[in-house]
Amino acid sequence: MQQLLDRFLGYVKIDTQSDPNSQTTPSTEKQWNLATELAYELERIGMKDVTIDDNAYIMATLPSNIDKEVPVIGFISHFDTTPDFSGTDVNPQIIKDYDGKDIILNKEKNIVLSPDYFEDLLQYKGQTLITTDGTTLLGADDKAGIAEIVTAMEYLVQHPEIKHGKIRVAFTPDEEIGRGAHKFDVKKFGADWAYTMDGSQVGELEYENFNAAGAKVSVSGKSVHPGYAKGKMINAISIANEFIGILPPEETPQNTTGREGFFHIHQIKGEIEHTEFEMIIRDHDRERFEERKELLRKITEKLNAVHGPCIALEIKDQYFNMREKVEPVFHIVEIAKAAMEEIGIIPIIKPIRGGTDGSQLSFMGLPCPNIFAGGHNFHGKYEYVPVESMIKAVAVIIKICELTTKKI
Repeated sequence: MQQLLDRFLGYVKIDTQSDPNSQTTPSTEKQWNLATELAYELERIGMKDVTIDDNAYIMATLPSNIDKEVPVIGFISHFDTTPDFSGTDVNPQIIKDYDGKDIILNKEKNIVLSPDYFEDLLQYKGQTLITTDGTTLLGADDKAGIAEIVTAMEYLVQHPEIKHGKIRVAFTPDEEIGRGAHKFDVKKFGADWAYTMDGSQVGELEYENFNAAGAKVSVSGKSVHPGYAKGKMINAISIANEFIGILPPEETPQNTTGREGFFHIHQIKGEIEHTEFEMIIRDHDRERFEERKELLRKITEKLNAVHGPCIALEIKDQYFNMREKVEPVFHIVEIAKAAMEEIGIIPIIKPIRGGTDGSQLSFMGLPCPNIFAGGHNFHGKYEYVPVESMIKAVAVIIKICELTTKKI
């Protein structure tokens, strides 16, 4: 499907990296470059009621082509890419008929995408892979999802023999910094439920995600000449290390899987007078999630009692497990599952070790499971997506639209 490939390659070449330190929406001006292009493209393929608001949220409608009332469904993806790795000057490489061997991403820098390390590659022998050139991420998260939604809508416009109800689509900014749903107008969107196209490998169907919070620990110290520091110096670096050392060492991202939660310190900077670090807190179980936050409070109290009131802790909830909002309307998961099975895909129903716009949207009144978009190794130079996986995602979208008129 050349149109799908061309769309995706065009999207990833537009830098849309978001910025957690910005207070604007979108958080970076460059996100508008793709947003305005997407709004134009939706109009060009024949979508109706295309809007783009002051915060770059895009919405559009594919009108119903049947004469009975059925639920309004939606499909959602985000166009920003993570601030964790460069998204500037993305230069995608196309690997046709992948042979199952190492892929040289960048010969000069000796950057290799190898199945010895990334075993999932072996699932795609004989397929066409799109990779990075080893210097940037790819942006399949979530420009693959956008390309799939646009391509599916175009196909439905061009094939009115496929019957469907009213379909809404939306593309959002700033999902990668946890704000993708913050200014999403659920009432304006007007769907009974929706699906985010933001998962990974073929078959993924997710309606559980982490409960999530972010924490910032600030340590104030006192610098004194080290030769005369006894009883006087307060070394903020040492106290920060002491704090980190109390955290359970096995509960980190690299040591956990499935529904296991973790603490993840992702940024630290400091000197004797002031040190601060930031972490994310994740757990699928709400009770254990609250216990994790309480542990940070207890560590703060303990160290302040030892060293004096030198530590300030700030914790902010980010999103919650959408399972409690999706389970009461579980037929929306069953429809997606049936759609996959009808086109020969084995559904992989598992919890998300992360979050999507759908987790927040579910708590805003729009139940929103997550479906695969096909990519792997997001947020880094080893990211890739098989073209065949994207084609299957398009087929799933179309089939869901069709089945919704029959299953309800």
